Amino acid sequence: MNPYLLQFVTFSVILLVVLLYYTIKILREYERGVVFTLGRFDKVKGPGMIILIPFVQQMVRVDLRTVVMDVPTQDVISHDNVSVRVNAVVYYRVIDPEKAIIAVEHFMDATSQLAQTTLRSVLGKHELDEILAERDKLNEDIQKILDRQTDGWGIKVSNVEIKHVDLDESMIRAIAKQAEAERQRRAKVIHAEGEQQAAQKLVEAAEKLSESPSAIQLRYLQTLGEIAGEKNSTIVFPVPIDTLKSLFGGKS
Repeated sequence: MNPYLLQFVTFSVILLVVLLYYTIKILREYERGVVFTLGRFDKVKGPGMIILIPFVQQMVRVDLRTVVMDVPTQDVISHDNVSVRVNAVVYYRVIDPEKAIIAVEHFMDATSQLAQTTLRSVLGKHELDEILAERDKLNEDIQKILDRQTDGWGIKVSNVEIKHVDLDESMIRAIAKQAEAERQRRAKVIHAEGEQQAAQKLVEAAEKLSESPSAIQLRYLQTLGEIAGEKNSTIVFPVPIDTLKSLFGGKS
């Protein structure tokens, strides 16, 4: 076989393979292709087989699946001047491939940077107690801000979750002391409320007993029986003068 013909055939096969590589693209179900013709946006194609004009059209793949992005730990100063370290996770996906490619450069990096600054900004407006106790509200606030700002990039932020809030050891000890003081305060309040209720019941009982002298006498006898049951050899039992008068028929 003519060596020149062999070289021509080999070159033709290589050229055909290269042309097919640049002409035919296969996009999966969760992928879309943003097609540019001579540098200008043409259309969004996919999924399936896409045919391009070699060296005239270029395509950029965009993944439409939800991305789970870990926000690095951020140093935050709360509204009450407490230093905390906070990290979070952001769930987002591309809903408009055209905007995601044309409106912003590297939309994943842009979303990550925006999430970090938004996390510091939102948490800096709240006190430490709110950061620790109201995570659901803070997650919702951050999600709404991110979703509003990334809407022009064709990105939908579906959820934001604050994962960890790390405190200094000194602040942890201070919070523990505060919690202990709060528990003591509650215990004292409960004890005082119990004393108040007991005093109220004693007043009510005294009013009931004062309505009937015989009831007072029966109460004294009941108490005497309780003391005698404790095997005491000597009992000193005070008896009011009114009780003695009722026992002896009013004689002095």
